[in-house]
Amino acid sequence: MTGGLGFHVSIAGGIANSVDNAIKIGCTAFQIFTRNPRGWIGKVLNEDDVRDFHKRLKDSKINPDSVAVHMPYLPNLSAPEGTGYDKSVETLCSELVRSSALNIPHLVIHLGSHLGKGSSNGINQLVKACNFAIEKSNSEIQTKKVKEVTILLENSAGQLNSVGANFEELAKILKALDTKKRFGVCLDTCHTLAAGYGVRNKVEVDKTFREFDNLVGIKYLKLVHLNDSTNDLGSGLDRHEHIGLGKIGEEGFRAILSHNAVRKLPIIMETPIDDRRGNMENYKYVTRLKETIN
Repeated sequence: MTGGLGFHVSIAGGIANSVDNAIKIGCTAFQIFTRNPRGWIGKVLNEDDVRDFHKRLKDSKINPDSVAVHMPYLPNLSAPEGTGYDKSVETLCSELVRSSALNIPHLVIHLGSHLGKGSSNGINQLVKACNFAIEKSNSEIQTKKVKEVTILLENSAGQLNSVGANFEELAKILKALDTKKRFGVCLDTCHTLAAGYGVRNKVEVDKTFREFDNLVGIKYLKLVHLNDSTNDLGSGLDRHEHIGLGKIGEEGFRAILSHNAVRKLPIIMETPIDDRRGNMENYKYVTRLKETIN
């Protein structure tokens, strides 16, 4: 996966519109939902819409390998057995097939909550869901001869009962998965700080990535969610802030963007839109930062 910079963009009016929305900002990478992220029912992907998406992306200057899909919000893949867990696994299977149809190579998933059953149970449920989804989607993907999708585990912020906030748990999950080449990690900078890993200056960033490499392996790092945080180190709170205006700050982002582990990766921002900044302002801010590094 080659580098690029962009945002999670809207698919309103048709999934192909996401390409235009990304281009308007100047993105060289982008992320989408393939459906309503706050519902269980996903609208069927129309073949004309899929072809239109392929064409617009091909006609753009955006490398297809710098595009990602994000799972909807409702699924909890670490939940105990029950109807909610079954629906979550079904959604993961569906999103793998939908991502493949769009030829989008990466699917970012939230790891969920064990709901008080303990991290071991949560990890077991998550691993079972991922292994099942890969196996189930393989036959359909191979039949249609479309792109294989890599599932990216997004690190959590450390909320109560959450799975995957620390690197040790990410390592356990990856070790337990059947087909490791089909999995990687999406590292969210806000979540990283919230979970207790320093990213506020070069010393902290170097230490955090060294620890990630020792426990998880840099080879698994495939994408970065670049978000500042309204709360400080170890807060356990997932509260995104504009780049450079939160607790990570400009010094931290300069260190992150200049680190060898990040330089060639796609970078996706999920920053707020308010009266202080919009996507364009955050894009320009990060672009200027990157120019001072390069």
